[in-house]
Amino acid sequence: MGKSKVLVVGATGYIGKRIVKASLDQGHITYVLQRPEIGLDIDKLHLLLSFKKQGARLVEGSFSDQKSLVEAVKKVDVVICTVSGVHFKGHNILMQLKLVDAIKEAGNVKRFLPSEFGMDPARMGHALAPGRETFDQKMIVRKAIEESKIPFTYVSAGCFAGYFVGNLSQLETLTPPKDKICLYGDGNVKVVYMDEDDIATFTIKTIDDPRTLNKTLYLRPPENILSQRKLVEIWEKLSGKELEKISISEEEFLASMEDKDYAAKGGMGHFYHISYEGSLTNFEIGEDGEEASNLYPEVKYTRMDEYLKIFL
Repeated sequence: MGKSKVLVVGATGYIGKRIVKASLDQGHITYVLQRPEIGLDIDKLHLLLSFKKQGARLVEGSFSDQKSLVEAVKKVDVVICTVSGVHFKGHNILMQLKLVDAIKEAGNVKRFLPSEFGMDPARMGHALAPGRETFDQKMIVRKAIEESKIPFTYVSAGCFAGYFVGNLSQLETLTPPKDKICLYGDGNVKVVYMDEDDIATFTIKTIDDPRTLNKTLYLRPPENILSQRKLVEIWEKLSGKELEKISISEEEFLASMEDKDYAAKGGMGHFYHISYEGSLTNFEIGEDGEEASNLYPEVKYTRMDEYLKIFL
């Protein structure tokens, strides 16, 4: 059997553009949904045209035109959706229900990967509001997928390095602090940090793999399971400068959320579960899941000391 043909929905986004590149790099015929809703967004158009130059095929379709979605889906074997699910960018998780309907109607898709790529929502029923909305909506989409008997893989990718590593997991900045660093609690809770290009590589690896059919793929490569304190130590060693460390207790962190706006509260809630509860690492992967670096040891994933060097 040849490699699956892939449709990427949400291709101009943060993870989507990396999924397109990884799909092309791994030899898949890759379609990108071109939505008329981009309007006059010239940056998105240029990104779409750059995909075309790289060999991707653009196919028009809109969430407001079900027939167009069905026609797009019929061209491929695998659909990967990466629409935004974070409050500060756009919260479009439930739009995927229309895509689920289109996949069900088309009847040809052998794998659907919905927009997940973070904490496993099945484990986050206790999450703080308003951030819990993200997990609740992802579970609504999962329910629709499974009730429609659509073959799936869910990807739990850990913390995006762009948002959690360069800033040593500080809020409201994306670059390393100069003098002081806030540690969450004692800073020893284990977190999974992932380079976004590696997330895309592992994701594409899974689409033709029967071992991940109807399972969750957890990205937990052992050398990238680090505490925040260890991440800070790596930076201090690279930069040759020791930072003053300030411990933020759980109570202080929760109190600091109270006067924030809706989007900030949502993001900080996720941050709390990762940094204080260890929600990415505080469980064993069961029979309904697989770990990516175990399945694909050939992937040379980026270690966080390598990642941080660009900030020197």
